[in-house]
Parts: sequence; structure tokens; C-alpha cells
Amino acid sequence: MIVLVTGASGLLGGAVAAAVRDAGHEVRTLQRRPSGVVGVTDLLGSVTDATTVAHAVAGVDAIVHLAAKVSLAGAPAEFENINVGGTLRLLRAATDSTASRFVFVSSPSVAHAGASIVGDDALPADPLRARGDYARTKATAELMALAADSPELAVVAVRPHLVWGPGDTQLVARIVDRASRGRLPLLGHGAALIDTTYIDNAASAIAAALERAPEVHGNSYVVTNGEPRPVAELLAGMCAAAGVPAPRWSVPAGVARAAGSVIEAVWRVRPGVDEPPMTRFLAEQLSTAHWFDQRRTRADLQWTPAVSLDEGFERLAASYR
Repeated sequence: MIVLVTGASGLLGGAVAAAVRDAGHEVRTLQRRPSGVVGVTDLLGSVTDATTVAHAVAGVDAIVHLAAKVSLAGAPAEFENINVGGTLRLLRAATDSTASRFVFVSSPSVAHAGASIVGDDALPADPLRARGDYARTKATAELMALAADSPELAVVAVRPHLVWGPGDTQLVARIVDRASRGRLPLLGHGAALIDTTYIDNAASAIAAALERAPEVHGNSYVVTNGEPRPVAELLAGMCAAAGVPAPRWSVPAGVARAAGSVIEAVWRVRPGVDEPPMTRFLAEQLSTAHWFDQRRTRADLQWTPAVSLDEGFERLAASYR
């Protein structure tokens, strides 16, 4: 197939483009800067531009949509334009093109209302209860994508959870930076069980969804390593890989949530140059359990993770060395 992958300049998008290429497909990418992926055709532009999107979609057989504004803060209109508007433009272009498959890369946060998640499957996306502009707009976009599912366009939503690995500038880099400066506390006792996904596994699951779309379309799937661990252990593993001290102090979870709400309010009025140090959503993520039942995901996508968390930590340590 000829496959368009959006957002291929990001860690996950680049890995997905490479995985789809390695599966034998011709890959075209769309993002604002070069993807750096060997053997693909880069188109530079944004999903916010309808003409660019129409050009990128012309002649493709399938679309894997990862491009999004991923942030804990920012202008609500920007989240709306990129995450919702960009998805709508791609869906409209897809229905007018030769595309027959559409994989929407979503997030478990679309169905997370702040409470612990203990062994759930992929619950319905809920924009009204989702926490923050990112989760809200991704939930809206996922519902929009699944509503476009039809016999002519097989749509699948894949929700990889907390993706990390070598080269990660979001989760790992921020944890390591804050830990190196002594600014990374545990929230509560650090005992909440959390699922994560090693980058290679997330990419292979999305590639599997592309292959299986005709059989499983209309569904959402959460993807994880299936190895939930206490948040303190996960943070310590990432810190050890980078050679920095693990968190040694803690903050009560309730205090962190309250502080996150205050910081969010301040950030909306006077935003900083980087991500806010804490938000209510982040405090909830670090202090409540969230791990998922992977049986339906693995059976339907005919997929299993190839890289364990322990092997992932070894690869991460090698990348720092």
C-alpha cells in the first residue's frame, strides 16, 4: 500500500513510519519539519492547511494520523485547530480519495476522568469528562474518526499509553532533567501501579492496527507493555538509565493536585516558556493507578509486545552511555 503517516518527525511518528516501511509499504509523511526516517517521502506542511492535507492524501491507500498538539498547557484554540480540525481535514480528504484505511492514534486520557484505572479495556472517549485541553480535543477527534468508519473507510483508534524510549524528549527527558535538579518528587507513596509502553512496541501495535483494519474497524484499543509497575519503580528505572538520582522526597497527592490547579490557572494568564511544573492532570497521572486489560488488544490486532520493560531500560541506559 501507499501509506500516509502524519507527525513522523516525533518519536512515535518516526517509529511508526519506519515500522510501516519495514512491513513493505510505500510511506509518505506529512509534518512541519523533515522526519529523518530513511526510505520515506517527506511532505512538509501542517494538518491545519486543507490544501496541504488534500495534496498529501491524494493517491494513498491508507492513513496513519499521529500529528497533534501534545502539551499540558497552551491556547485552547490551538489544541482545537490541530487536534480536532486537523483530524477533520484528514477525514474529509480521505473520504474523497482512494484511501480505504484510517488509523487514528489517540490516548487513554480520552477516557480518563481522574479516578484510578484498574484493568479496564478501552472505555468510550468522553470529551466532557476528559482532563485538560489535550485530552478533551483528542477525545473529540477520536469520536469524530470512529463516526467516519464505513465499509469504504475502515477506521481504527489506537491509544498507546505513556510511550517512552531512547530519544524521548517528552516523558524521559523531563523526568531526568527534574530529577537531576532535585525537583522530581514522588506523589504519595509512589506505589500506584502504572502501565507504560516501550517505543518499539507502540509502533508495532499501530502498524498491526493498519494491517488488521479491515477486520477490526470501528474499534478503539489501548496499547501497553502489559507490565504495570509502581510509579516509583518506573521513575527510578529511567533515572538509573540516565545516571541521575531517583526521587527521594514526596508530596501528598492531594497537595499536588491542588497545586496543579493553581499553577494551571496562573499559566493561563502568564504562560512560561516550557511546560508547567505541575498540573492537576499530571498529579492525577502520577498518584493514581492506571493499568489496562490487554487481552482484546492482543487478540484483535494479532500483536504482542516484543520488548520487555527491563530490556527497554537496558536500551535506554545504552543510549545515555
